[in-house]
Amino acid sequence: MDATFFFDPACPFTWRTSRWLVGVAPERDVTLRWRAFSLSILNGDNVPDEYKPMMAASSRALRLVEALRADHREETIGTFYTELGNRTFEAGAPITDEIVVAAAETAGVTDPKAVLDDESWDEAVRTSHELAFGSAGPDIGSPVLLVEGAARGVHGPIIDQVPGREEALAIWDAVVPLARSTTFFEIKRGRA
Repeated sequence: MDATFFFDPACPFTWRTSRWLVGVAPERDVTLRWRAFSLSILNGDNVPDEYKPMMAASSRALRLVEALRADHREETIGTFYTELGNRTFEAGAPITDEIVVAAAETAGVTDPKAVLDDESWDEAVRTSHELAFGSAGPDIGSPVLLVEGAARGVHGPIIDQVPGREEALAIWDAVVPLARSTTFFEIKRGRA
């Protein structure tokens, strides 16, 4: 089964959900597809000044995601995002341009700055974002998960920490039928 994960690399909840999904994929024979979801596009100018450098670095990273996708390099995207998350969320550091470049180089991207600085990829990022938002929106954020056989995507699942194997598989086995249901709308609880 294919599953498309639309993500913004600046979001910590998205990072944890991605680690859940990466762990589940081989267990459930899931082929992961990675796409851009832009919190910068979603929030427009409504971003506090302290977060603007992180959002700019994330936007540049999403250019690379879409460039790699266009080149059919899904595994490289997955490696890039893993490197990026390890250097940010796992290391307790905010995303920066320097971290994005280092993660891209470690993932095997030759001359990543050429793509990171290429604004022509912004349209592909916007198209991907609009696909995700249109699939699961309104009132959503990052991540969006679209599973094969589902007419619409879902926002999330949002998880606070990466679960162990059994719980991870149980979440997957619950999410897929809900995502494929044409009558399911929403399940949510407050953060405690």
